[in-house]
Amino acid sequence: MLALKKKKNISKIVEFSGRRKLVLVFMFLGVCVLILKAIQLQVMETQFLQKEGRSRQVSTVKIAAYRGQIQDRNGKSLAVSAPVASIWVNPQYCREAEAESEDPKSICSNLTDIRFKQAAKLLGMSLRKLLKAFDASTNKQFVYLKRHIEPSVAAEIKTLGLPGVGFIREFKRFYPAGEVAAHLVGFTNIDDKGQEGLELMYNSSLKGVAGSKRVIRDGKRRIIEGQNLEGIKEPVNGQDLQLSIDERLQYLAYKELKAGVVRHRAKSASLVMLEAETGNVLAVVNQPSFNPNMRKNLKVSRYRNRAITDVFEPGSTMKPLVVAAALEGGFIKPNQLFDTRDFKIKGRWVRDGHKHGTMDLTAVLKKSSNVAASKIALSMPPSYFWRFYHDLGFGVSPRVNFPGEASGALPEYSGWSDFEQATLSFGYRVSMSTLQLARAYTALADDGVLHSVSLLKREKDEYATQVLSPETAIKVRTMIEQVVQKGGTATKAKVDGYRVAGKTGTVKKVSRQGGYGNDYLSVFVGMAPASDPKLVIAVMVDSPQGAYYGGLVAAPIFAKVMGGALRVLGIAPDEEQTMSVLLSK
Repeated sequence: MLALKKKKNISKIVEFSGRRKLVLVFMFLGVCVLILKAIQLQVMETQFLQKEGRSRQVSTVKIAAYRGQIQDRNGKSLAVSAPVASIWVNPQYCREAEAESEDPKSICSNLTDIRFKQAAKLLGMSLRKLLKAFDASTNKQFVYLKRHIEPSVAAEIKTLGLPGVGFIREFKRFYPAGEVAAHLVGFTNIDDKGQEGLELMYNSSLKGVAGSKRVIRDGKRRIIEGQNLEGIKEPVNGQDLQLSIDERLQYLAYKELKAGVVRHRAKSASLVMLEAETGNVLAVVNQPSFNPNMRKNLKVSRYRNRAITDVFEPGSTMKPLVVAAALEGGFIKPNQLFDTRDFKIKGRWVRDGHKHGTMDLTAVLKKSSNVAASKIALSMPPSYFWRFYHDLGFGVSPRVNFPGEASGALPEYSGWSDFEQATLSFGYRVSMSTLQLARAYTALADDGVLHSVSLLKREKDEYATQVLSPETAIKVRTMIEQVVQKGGTATKAKVDGYRVAGKTGTVKKVSRQGGYGNDYLSVFVGMAPASDPKLVIAVMVDSPQGAYYGGLVAAPIFAKVMGGALRVLGIAPDEEQTMSVLLSK
């Protein structure tokens, strides 16, 4: 019996010894695994793990660049950027916080907390819309709560301690001139990218280059304030843009054009003012306009810069140019007389509105005779006539590179009929923008020099071309001074104290059904002081109601803008001066 007990005890000791050895083996193997894992982590995967750690604690954030200003020729701001804040939220923040059993009484567990209501009120949005941004079921990790708010409002929101909320510093574009320069300057979108006008045209130079910096984040991916690391790249601010526009003249033109459109209940209108000796654009305005600071619910058509992008048939404003072409080519003489009785061209009549009998060139322009202009046009070879129009910039882009800039249309002379050549002399079958029309008249204003046009300030036009002799330009300019005198078609274009030269146009509009309808375009283009022109202004009014002649609708707008501009610029009156021009040459 004793022997049996001893045998059992020995068996238990052996069994215990075996278990201990097995445990020791497992412990040894565990230690080996831990040693091998440590070697792997500390030696073999050190760089990878360090990189992963940094990616979770250290991240790179964007630093917005300041967008360059757009200024007028005198340094007045037409577009500026101001610092603002944008607020975003991570909807997953509360879900993660609850999963980790953080404070169950935190704001995350109570979306009816008064702080949400306070935030909604500060942000000017409904509580329902604000709470929707915190909805974790969307699985989004980034949702904008509100963009471009005042920094002071952002500071108040920050004090509320809303869960998962972050702040981004951005810039918002403001347009001090509002409607006055809207079509020219254009605007940016909420991401500060140019969408229209010069903001789009010069976006690459205005926008600058964003910078970046490293920041430290906590376990919830929140930036730890005051723990910024070294900057990686400093932002490069955008370049300022200085225009040829004079804000004072821009406002004057805007005000008078708008008043004219309202007075005549017109559909739309455009006006361009050029510096006669450089081709610089001093003002370009359109009606209807829009406020670039408040664009909600506006039609896209309101954004169009009609003066540069829309074309029309210019009517009788072409007659001085036709006379200049014929005089320059020697096809007519300065003292030549013209019979203005109705006449047929291959079965089609050309008529004047009134009977004028026989007239000289000055009277032809003063009374705006279609018959005489047609005869002058037909005296020139089609190729010469076409080349002259083409050299004045018709049918080609004015090359200011403005978005949507129009080239107009000038049909090839090889397909002209005699009647078409005749109608080209009084502004039909050729189309152009208001800018192109104003540009063509610089050839008469600057003694035969046709200027390129520029929206940027410049002291000299490097691309000017001599398209007429000074003698011809001065002769025609002197002739069209009579247009604004008693008996002319534009007596309402007179400016007290100054000699004015210009020409009216009254054009039937093409209807959508084809042919010409019952609506008109009223046009006037002129220059002053006529003795030594400094400014050229072209005005086009679309579909005025009631009176529609260029001399009654467009000419008064021209007079008010020109008179105001001459005074603003301090240009001396010249009405008492005399200029000796020999029309017999």
